[in-house]
Amino acid sequence: MNKVVKNEEEALNGIQDGMTLMVGGFGLCGIPENSIAQLVKMNVKQLTCISNNAGVDDFGLGLLLQQKQVKKMISSYVGENAEFERQMLSGELEVDLIPQGSLAERCRAGGAGIPAFFTPAGYGTEVAEGKEVRQFNGKPHILETALTADFAIVKAWKGDTEGNLIYKATAMNFNPMMAMAGKITVAEVEELVPAGELDPGQIHTPGIFVQRIFQGKKYEKRIEQRTVRKREA
Repeated sequence: MNKVVKNEEEALNGIQDGMTLMVGGFGLCGIPENSIAQLVKMNVKQLTCISNNAGVDDFGLGLLLQQKQVKKMISSYVGENAEFERQMLSGELEVDLIPQGSLAERCRAGGAGIPAFFTPAGYGTEVAEGKEVRQFNGKPHILETALTADFAIVKAWKGDTEGNLIYKATAMNFNPMMAMAGKITVAEVEELVPAGELDPGQIHTPGIFVQRIFQGKKYEKRIEQRTVRKREA
């Protein structure tokens, strides 16, 4: 089945105010840049965004925060975005902070059809408030529920016309599990090839999880924090 759409505009057709979106990536690595830019153009509001981080002030999901399009962020690491901080402290933005491993597993569970699981992560902290606690092997665990979304928007290195995806390096964080957990999964890829050209043993996300795929363009691939060694005299 050919799942190719023409561009990001066609790929994101159907996203409306108030929807829940999963957005892949780790920091600024492996984020769906073209799709995020299209969401800004669409000016959809009251979104709940599930993402490991909130981008930076002028890039990634930070662009949606600037335009006040996000009602709630469900995230793990958010320390690089001053506008996120301002909105959270002022009460303009609802925030659910989740340990990074728990966030990944909640997305994976959603895609696997597992409604909830117990984990020791977060026990004894604010993360555990109001959650069921049970003992396993003499250690307390808290109950975490799975996460799903109306749309999952992911970025892959290569994809084929049937929606099979291969990620590269750090982009393997969060993209694969989020691709499983969307009612509609949109994949933007750097290279789009005909079905059959990808090595089946290298495919990370099978096409059964992907409904729409398109080839992105003009990726900036910004570095979140550039750290370099001083040049020797």
